[in-house]
Amino acid sequence: MPDSILTVSDLTVVKGKRAILEKISFEIKAGETLAIIGPNGAGKTTLFRAILGLIPFSGKVVWKKGIKIGYVPQKLFIDADFPLTTREFLRLKDKETLKIKDALEAVGIPMDKNLLNNRLSDLSGGELQRVLIAWSLLGDPQVLLFDEPTAGVDVVGEGTIYSMLEKLRVKKNLTILLISHELDILRKYVTQVLCLNKEMVCFGLPKDMDKNVMNKLFGEEVRYYEHQHKF
Repeated sequence: MPDSILTVSDLTVVKGKRAILEKISFEIKAGETLAIIGPNGAGKTTLFRAILGLIPFSGKVVWKKGIKIGYVPQKLFIDADFPLTTREFLRLKDKETLKIKDALEAVGIPMDKNLLNNRLSDLSGGELQRVLIAWSLLGDPQVLLFDEPTAGVDVVGEGTIYSMLEKLRVKKNLTILLISHELDILRKYVTQVLCLNKEMVCFGLPKDMDKNVMNKLFGEEVRYYEHQHKF
């Protein structure tokens, strides 16, 4: 049986007198991909911040001892005058060329690509997301957290990003936690789903996330659709 990477028990986050999250409990094992879904304001990003120890909470969060974690935020806003190139940005985290090369190739960017000499502010949404994922891979994490990994990426690029994450998971034996609104990707790329709306609405296998569960979670009729991706 795979080792438990993260165990969360009765996690509660309170701001003032208002509960942002209440009694959230789940477990994720090595090699799994957990999707956290829910409406806007459900507390998804707050959950990430809590399990990373960035905000106060009650309850219990237990990471496997010695685990290394990489994190990619929802969106990184780059000012048009931001001077760093892609190469310079990555070298802020690791100066070793071979490690940078491995991280870039893992996300589909050849080391000799002109993109490395471009400023971050000149990259497209999809290019910037790949660079941020490469950044998160430096340091050889065993766990990657993604807050809406396709934010700012066009529809065609969404499936490519998720497909790339799945390949990374297999190649590098990663455990992945991601926040997503892309309901149609659940059965394709994840092993567990946590439905969140301030409290835990459901936790289980993607195949169990049927229309009734989604309606309960979002409080409205949810339309399912399939993006037509070509890889």
